[in-house]
Amino acid sequence: MDTSQYMSMFLEESLENLQTLNESLLDLEQNPDDTDKVNEIFRVAHTIKGMAATMGFTDLAELTHKMEDVLAEFREGKLKVTQDVVTVLFDCLDTLEKMVDNVQEGSEEKIDIDGIMKALADIKENGNKSNLQEETQASEIESEDENKMISGDEFDLDLNQYDTSVIRQAREKGFNSIELKVTLSENTLLKSARAFLIVKDLEDHGEILKSDPSTQEIENEEFDFELKFILVTKNTVDEILTVVNGISEVAKVEASLIELESSDIAPKEAEVKEVPQLPVIEKAPEEKPAEAKVETKQPVAKKPTQKKEVKKAHQSVRVDLERIDNLMNMVSELVIYRTRLEQIVNVHKSQELNETLEQVGRTTSDLQDLVMKIRMLPLDTVFNRFPRMIRDISVELNKEINFVIEGADTELDRTVIDEIGEPLIHLLRNAADHGIESAEKRIAQGKPPVGTVKLIAYQEGTKALIKVSDDGAGINLERVKAKAEQKGINTEGLSDSDIKNLIFAQGFSTNEVVTDISGRGVGMDVVKTKIAALGGTVDLLSEEGKGSTFVIKLPLTLQIIQALLVKVGEETLAISLGFIDRVIDYKEENIKKSNGKEVIIYRENVIPLVRLNETLDIEASNTDKKFVIIVNVGDKTIGLLVDSLLGQQEIVIKPLGKTLKNLDQYIGATILGNGLVTLILDVGALL
Repeated sequence: MDTSQYMSMFLEESLENLQTLNESLLDLEQNPDDTDKVNEIFRVAHTIKGMAATMGFTDLAELTHKMEDVLAEFREGKLKVTQDVVTVLFDCLDTLEKMVDNVQEGSEEKIDIDGIMKALADIKENGNKSNLQEETQASEIESEDENKMISGDEFDLDLNQYDTSVIRQAREKGFNSIELKVTLSENTLLKSARAFLIVKDLEDHGEILKSDPSTQEIENEEFDFELKFILVTKNTVDEILTVVNGISEVAKVEASLIELESSDIAPKEAEVKEVPQLPVIEKAPEEKPAEAKVETKQPVAKKPTQKKEVKKAHQSVRVDLERIDNLMNMVSELVIYRTRLEQIVNVHKSQELNETLEQVGRTTSDLQDLVMKIRMLPLDTVFNRFPRMIRDISVELNKEINFVIEGADTELDRTVIDEIGEPLIHLLRNAADHGIESAEKRIAQGKPPVGTVKLIAYQEGTKALIKVSDDGAGINLERVKAKAEQKGINTEGLSDSDIKNLIFAQGFSTNEVVTDISGRGVGMDVVKTKIAALGGTVDLLSEEGKGSTFVIKLPLTLQIIQALLVKVGEETLAISLGFIDRVIDYKEENIKKSNGKEVIIYRENVIPLVRLNETLDIEASNTDKKFVIIVNVGDKTIGLLVDSLLGQQEIVIKPLGKTLKNLDQYIGATILGNGLVTLILDVGALL
């Protein structure tokens, strides 16, 4: 079978399912008795195995099958959820992820799975032995009594403690637990296909808790004509009987409602209904299936008919990212031509043309907003990998860390989302390693033994703010100063804030011991560089003994921005409005000298002045009237001296390309309405 057409679907769904397993295992480690979570994990693992087997990736399917064996021990109640077991399962997930990545990249590299297979087998074997020895005496009597209550002579499906626990929880939530015995006609040709059809219809109406034969046996057609199930469902016994009776080649169906009260020793039995053998084609829609008389405490109720409407509520379609990028580029071109048309209309002053252009402008803006929203992705796509990372670090460092995520639904442009992951990894690892102290130190300082790391995101105007904070040791100013002096950095005259920000310097680390987690000094400079490249800023707020907070400000999008066009000499430049605080007139008397550098006094504030013509090596013009644009980047403020202002305009950011990529003062270029190519200043780099 040619599976190439399904490859992209397999890769996307496998990566999504592996991420779901990561999150679910973390939850299970925190709540070991959560049976719903165990069921969810088992279902997802089974899906991965089935997809891998279908696509012909036998190693992937084999490893997932071994993992399923361990998960089955959780379901059976034979294995306890411990940190060691979960760690092995995480190693298994990491191996599966590498295998999927290799498939995605077309790599033929063979990943050795013998070690992880042996570890999983050991857990199943040794875990069972130790747990059974601990629990045998305590559970023998209870299990015996419960099995007596549940197992009827008719069906003979023994349930363990886990199953009975699920049935109890289901009943408390208003679900029925129904035991079914389905007998297929002896003339059935495709038993396995018919059995799967029954399983599918039952799963559409609830959750199959137990199956005899097992799914594997059904796949291999290793059964006669009898199938037994225990189904947890909102439906009544009558309704489930009606569902199964409606399937062709079913000869007989028996059903009973499971009761766990001590007064009901055996399940209530349903009357057996013989179903005549009918070919599929003879079934008429109007024909009502034969009814079975069942004693239940509930009246037979018709299923609500609102389901069809709900199905249509949320529909989505997968679109290749390249197509969205192409659409964005075309919208960008529309914006450029709209600006050009506006200039032509201003020259010809045609009222009729002006009205039409206004309508075109509104439509273009709406289209632009729509495409922007399509490009936006929630930060959750980045944040969802971090709980696992913090968990692994806390185990490695033997620290207890409470990790809190807020605002994961904040949306950012896909380009920003793709790039923000690496800086956040550095900041979170830094918080866990440098920030959070050991439990002993925290207790000695009067802090709770469990440290807290927070990752918070929210939107503020045209910016997205991401905060990484911890309640740990904070930044030790003296250690930073000493390290700076050691590296030949003069700290005289620097404020406390400036000294703290030295940790962003290349190769700067206050850790004396280099570990796998940090200490090489290659983290913080990467953070600063990456975020600056995205047109954002990062600031550090820290108080020794109380913790640190890194505040990242990012533009919501990197494609179309509002900008102020200015003249410097004969050159036109663009400055993003997101950085501009205000524009003031340039007055020579307000310019002073401080430490050999020019500053401007404005409202009793001393602001460093940057003459753009000197910085950018542009010949200055002789205009009398000049302007100072006051810009804010994080907690820093500077004044940019320009010759004249050309007005505000919506511009499309175009990359500079490989030839000009080393021009650090610019974030890109734009094409104006008159066809002129204009460079866009990187205000952060000017600081």
